[in-house]
Amino acid sequence: MDDSYLNLPLLHVFHRVAECGSFQAAANTLNLPRSSVSKKIRQLETFVGQPLLHRSTRQLHLTDVGRNLLHGTGDLRAVLSNLHGILDETQGVPKGRVKMSASILMGQCFLVPLLKKLRQVYPEILIELSLDDRTVDLLDEKIDIAIRIGQLPDSSLIARKIGEKRWGWFASARYLSDRGAPATPQELEQHDCLVFGNAGSTFNFWPFQDASGQTETIEVTPVIQTDNSRALVDMACDGLGIVMVDPWFVQKECSAGLLTPVLTEWRHPDRSPIHLVCVGERTRASEAVWQFLLAHWAQSPSI
Repeated sequence: MDDSYLNLPLLHVFHRVAECGSFQAAANTLNLPRSSVSKKIRQLETFVGQPLLHRSTRQLHLTDVGRNLLHGTGDLRAVLSNLHGILDETQGVPKGRVKMSASILMGQCFLVPLLKKLRQVYPEILIELSLDDRTVDLLDEKIDIAIRIGQLPDSSLIARKIGEKRWGWFASARYLSDRGAPATPQELEQHDCLVFGNAGSTFNFWPFQDASGQTETIEVTPVIQTDNSRALVDMACDGLGIVMVDPWFVQKECSAGLLTPVLTEWRHPDRSPIHLVCVGERTRASEAVWQFLLAHWAQSPSI
């Protein structure tokens, strides 16, 4: 016997939550306890087999499955047929949209090279890759999976450490031929420095640690400042100055002779953790991509 009709009350609650934007507001309009509304949403998610909402302490966002369910059940005369159609989509081969986010250089180095194999394994998954050097809010921008550098203050995210970010100093052979290589960090005052900066901060304080462990921070005066890390590396390759960047990000440029390390007797004293992060409620497609990425970096750690 087809008992899908038993979920109609749950769908009514789901629509109200989506319209109100919170469990409490929906509970108020339905004259129900908030806990009852939350329980009914969990029951519907159990029936569908995938999360319908991304939850945080501040707000709710529909998942792709939740959005499809909301649109597909707007006409109650078509509820049962649409509900069956969504189940067919979500319970088979992983399919749907997965939006990933990373900084420009991080994405180019560590995500783009994996996309061909990822597409071969999951051809029904649509990958939407956002590369941006600003910090994005996963929930606000509907990001499923991201690579984040540094500490993670948002406890609603699930994180797995996949590496550490380092820094080094590089310039092109052309620049070094014209201007000479700095022998000490203090000599950077006489050199052109290329600096990353955005509306929030400018990274023009460069720390150096010598072989004895002594650290000195040099304030460099940028001749060019940009909020685009890819442009920063390209400008260094064109001979416009010295750049501080993660050595992993410029491996190809160094191998091709476009960039050369400088001040190699010093090291940057800091390390920042690199995390793969995601929201707690994942669709079947985003879970598949999440596990694919974790398995790759577990087998071939390259960050």
